[in-house]
Amino acid sequence: MEISQPIRVMIVDDHAVVRSGLSAFLMAYDDLQLVAEARDGSEAIRLCNAHHPDVILMDLIMPNMDGTTAIKHIRDANPQVQIIALTSFFDAELVQASLKAGAIGYLLKHVSADELANAVRAAKAGQPTLTPEATQVLIQAATRPPAIGFDLTPRELEVLSCLVSGMSNPEIAQHLNISISTAKFHVSAILSKLEVQSRTEAVAVALQNNLVK
Repeated sequence: MEISQPIRVMIVDDHAVVRSGLSAFLMAYDDLQLVAEARDGSEAIRLCNAHHPDVILMDLIMPNMDGTTAIKHIRDANPQVQIIALTSFFDAELVQASLKAGAIGYLLKHVSADELANAVRAAKAGQPTLTPEATQVLIQAATRPPAIGFDLTPRELEVLSCLVSGMSNPEIAQHLNISISTAKFHVSAILSKLEVQSRTEAVAVALQNNLVK
């Protein structure tokens, strides 16, 4: 009968007491093995390359290099390594940033030892584990209506900037080195996408929503 190898885990946290506590937690489970500890993101990258963990427990707020940046670097170089963001507090922006960087889980440090152990096992199997709050953030992001002006092309944004500056179609054409008919086409497309009826309304929407600098 083949004996499965323990899951190799690395801890990344700038607080020694937290690393010590997590180390003790790992020792309580036969199928989990601590292979490295890091104090910040840059050290985590170096130790990951040296020790090849299966799963990393990554704090997010750290000096020198934060956890989100380290997650992206590690996942880009070692896509087989799974990373669980393990932080002291909940923050919607941190949830989205860490998951976008490549984390497979987002947990708060007050989770129980068994919950954390199960999250490590799930991560090794490629399965996400999220706090209820983190799950809610993802649901809200998925159901939130798209931002106004999200579908404007780079050229349309240039034309919109000209509108904000008060330029006429001929002035826009000259400024962007395009024909007047092309300028009119872009202005018409902008009005349609912003769901407004006039250039004045388009300018107001652009300023209200910071669509142009």
